[in-house]
Amino acid sequence: MTRVYLLAGEASGDVLGARLMAALRRRVPGVEFAGVGGERMAEQGLESLFPMRELSLMGLLEVLPNLRRLARRMDQAEADILARRPEVLVTIDAPSFTLRLAERVRPRGVRVVHYVAPQVWAWRPGRVRKIARRVDRILALLPFEAPFFEAAGIPVSFVGHPVLESGADAGDAARFRAAHGIGPGERVVLVMPGSRRTEVRRLLGSFGEALRLVAAAVPGLRPVVPLAGPVEAAVRAGTAAWPVPPILLRTPAEKHDAYAAAAAGLIKSGTSSLEMAVAGVPHVVAYRVNPVTAAIVRRLIRVPHASLVNLLAGREVVPERLQEDCTPAALAEALVRLLSDPAAVAAQRAGFAEVRGLLRAPEGLPSEAAAAAVLAEMQRAAVPA
Repeated sequence: MTRVYLLAGEASGDVLGARLMAALRRRVPGVEFAGVGGERMAEQGLESLFPMRELSLMGLLEVLPNLRRLARRMDQAEADILARRPEVLVTIDAPSFTLRLAERVRPRGVRVVHYVAPQVWAWRPGRVRKIARRVDRILALLPFEAPFFEAAGIPVSFVGHPVLESGADAGDAARFRAAHGIGPGERVVLVMPGSRRTEVRRLLGSFGEALRLVAAAVPGLRPVVPLAGPVEAAVRAGTAAWPVPPILLRTPAEKHDAYAAAAAGLIKSGTSSLEMAVAGVPHVVAYRVNPVTAAIVRRLIRVPHASLVNLLAGREVVPERLQEDCTPAALAEALVRLLSDPAAVAAQRAGFAEVRGLLRAPEGLPSEAAAAAVLAEMQRAAVPA
């Protein structure tokens, strides 16, 4: 029996884990899975050791009150891994938890593959030496990550970005408009405040106020908010009093149809920006963290942009409104421009075409490339030194 232990800490990692599980099962039909994941990994047969949402925390001040509970979960996961003795542990993103766990079990003979390269190239690059002691291989999503980690002696497989197989570019605009009674003159605006409770709490109020300002300048505004499982209740509560009631979506198919129908987007910085690029939706990127966290990060940051679209393009393709610039007025101004200036839309879409080409690895679909890399690492471990 081939045993693979997977550990995901947030919604995006849950999706990656589910696709990887499906790809591994196609190659090794009898593979056995264990670990921690969410709804998507459960659909692939994973019985999560504990609820994944307990790991979905962001920011120094948000994590501190939960340290004792996180320590208990760390001990629980370590004990489970050592009892099961999997051929490989696949840690998926969430490096604050997953890589600490990897550091505990790797010296005990557990092979570790980390899926999604930690963004230490963006801040605290010196930490790459610590990562080298914790993993046997990294599965990188972005092309510029492999040289960075390989220079530190860490084997890397560039597998391509999973957004390419998300279906973000396969939606049906007419179906979405018909399903929600959206007229031809109405403008659909995607609003995506994130998949962590702390992100939703910090961004959703400003997003709602920004939409109120935009609606005064752009008639027929129809905001759409896709719901992420761990924060669904918070999003429903936070949008209940919006002056322009949003359309709330739960399924990926509905979300992708909304992408096809959208005129613009107002989104949290992160993978959502790449989804928008793949779908061709012009958008504004926003982010805000606790001021103490922001002050620390600013002293450490080493890259000129927050948006992955902008980093890949090497210039500002999408406007970024971060921290003190993440105000309703600033967000509204940037969004109104996208809804009224065809040249601004065309410039973004030209940049998106460049970015899409950089996200593809030569080995095919990202999940298939990731599965091949995991199995190859397991085979290397099985060969006597």
